[in-house]
Amino acid sequence: MGEDLRPSADAVTAVDELFAERVRALVPVPCEHPAEVLLSLYDAQLGSRHADLAARWLQSQGHGYYTIGSAGHEGNAAVAAALRPTHPALLHYRSGAFYLARAAQHQDKDGLRDILLGVAAATSEPISGGRHKVFGRHDLAIIPQTSTIASHLPRAMGVAFSIARAAKLGVPSPWPADAVVVTSFGDASANHSTATGAINAALHASYQGIPMPLLLVCEDNGIGISVRTPDGWIKQTYGQRHGLRYFDADGTDLAATLTMATEAATFVRRNRRPAFLRLRTVRLMGHAGSDVEAAYRSPAELLADEELDPLLGTARLLLSLGYQADEVVELYENKRTEVLGIAREVAGLPQLGSAAAVAAPLAFPDRAAVAKSLPGHQAGAGRTEPLTLGQSINRALGDVLAAYPEALAFGEDIGRKGGVYGVTRGLQKSFGAARVFDTLLDEQSILGLALGAGVSGLLPLPEIQYLAYLHNAEDQLRGEAASLKFFSQGQYRNPMVLRIAGYGYQKGFGGHFHNDDAIGVLRDIPGLVIASPSRPDDAAAMLHTCAAAAHAEGTVSVFLEPIALYHRRDLYEDGDEQWVAPYPAEHVPIGSGRVYGEGRDLTIVTFGNGLPMSLRVAARLPGVRVLDLRWLSPLPLEDLLREATITGRVLVVDETRRSGGVSEGVLAALVDAGYSGRMARVTSEDSFVPLGNAALQVLLSEETIEAAARELLRH
Repeated sequence: MGEDLRPSADAVTAVDELFAERVRALVPVPCEHPAEVLLSLYDAQLGSRHADLAARWLQSQGHGYYTIGSAGHEGNAAVAAALRPTHPALLHYRSGAFYLARAAQHQDKDGLRDILLGVAAATSEPISGGRHKVFGRHDLAIIPQTSTIASHLPRAMGVAFSIARAAKLGVPSPWPADAVVVTSFGDASANHSTATGAINAALHASYQGIPMPLLLVCEDNGIGISVRTPDGWIKQTYGQRHGLRYFDADGTDLAATLTMATEAATFVRRNRRPAFLRLRTVRLMGHAGSDVEAAYRSPAELLADEELDPLLGTARLLLSLGYQADEVVELYENKRTEVLGIAREVAGLPQLGSAAAVAAPLAFPDRAAVAKSLPGHQAGAGRTEPLTLGQSINRALGDVLAAYPEALAFGEDIGRKGGVYGVTRGLQKSFGAARVFDTLLDEQSILGLALGAGVSGLLPLPEIQYLAYLHNAEDQLRGEAASLKFFSQGQYRNPMVLRIAGYGYQKGFGGHFHNDDAIGVLRDIPGLVIASPSRPDDAAAMLHTCAAAAHAEGTVSVFLEPIALYHRRDLYEDGDEQWVAPYPAEHVPIGSGRVYGEGRDLTIVTFGNGLPMSLRVAARLPGVRVLDLRWLSPLPLEDLLREATITGRVLVVDETRRSGGVSEGVLAALVDAGYSGRMARVTSEDSFVPLGNAALQVLLSEETIEAAARELLRH
């Protein structure tokens, strides 16, 4: 062979070098589990261990890009064995043995190759196509996660909720009706607010009798990178929670783990209630390949963990079943040969070679596919009575719920109360509490519920009560919602239309949390559709578009609703009824604007509350046309460039902040397109919005718009 395929000297720690010596010194431990079960799980454990070592070898050869391994956590193979292979799994990044055991349950021989293809960032890797090293595969019912801080737990809670809800609604679900949802995470992540919120939400639902078949597996190795978890902390925190059945197992003992994991899974499956399984594990070979544990752990600590190696624990069991030490070591070395052979095959395989290839799963929805997915009939279409923005959205929500039996609407106060502004009034009465319901006050859990519903065959229409409240949970959009299609090449989708009441200009009820104009955190999320309707007819039409895009293409849309326009009826003067409109008969394609007027001297580009202000300014100034963007992502670039070119002068009217606001993107788009006309912008100030009339000092005013427009028209 010539080539040395063993991991480099840096990677070959005593865990590997002394394995054979330690096996030969072991004392057998009796085992009640069948030999074939132990051998199968030992094979998964060995594969995971040698995949970790091979990852470091690949890195040393310049062909590997990920070295966070599962060494010391291989007991999680027994968790896979305790579950059915069709049960949805959302896994911790140290779940290599679980992944391989799940693949073996499917009689799949490519699990090891999957892992190493991910390490090598190869385009042939089956789930992410070389975009990241993740544990995920659609046919194995493993939903890919890139989380290191338990941000996947809200989604796991949502999947558990959605199994019974889909069955209740009679809509298809990819998960069996008696499935157990398993999610794993580390002891350090168990302290994160995302984890504690998700677990609380699961218990909150279960307390009310809502089925919540969720198995929470905390792999407790006692350390988060270099920060220690106090002894007993996990049990202290979760062992006495009312409504949460607690199980504890030594994850270094495969037989004990299998017994306890089976008991925990059986409890969840039979009772449809959440359970918490703590696995005591050890972390071997550091946090990652670059981690020097000696900088923060003593030699005695490291040696103590090495002697608790779960592979040694399984070797003890095999010895008790009649296997000889040399046979156990031979299995270990044979697996090394197998894994390093695969590593040599994947080294240097093609990686993603262009920005277009990398971003392909983030493409915005195909307009034809969206149009085809629209319902054939809208109940409100053809009716001519004028509607306000709030009424139009209400009617559109009703149409969406009627058209898609899998659709759910939920959020704080949207059920019986009908929302703070009455926008969802009557929907629960019309469609029932199974489809329109209130949630607990936790935005992370609201979005997690939506994410779980989306991958479970449902079409969620969640509501975040105010834009300012989104910031508590925006990582659920950035790190989970928008990234799922990216890291699964579209094999997994989480369709969602997230409604958010936002922007400023409320009268008599304000302050920062109810007049928030910060949407920069949304505009930089790749692939996220952002709808921003102003007029009642546009709002209903755009909501239908977003729902159809979610249904057809799994699109995640954010639907920004201007609070100050919900109940407005007039535009130019009291009683003119110019801000009400009949229910629309057609939808609005994603990324298409709307033009008002035929002026040839100035184009005002705006959205949201800026539209009525700009229309009033245009009525006072001849030669002005107004373009309502309607969509903030993707921007209507074709409409923008055309309308700007007609007049040669552009004023961007942006009610969001000067820094990080929408106007920056609009002006940059014009420059990128080669537009050479005059450009200016007016915005709100870089400030939070205060109470009372002081808000008018920082929010964009109609007077400011008119002054800027007149200045452009003079030149």
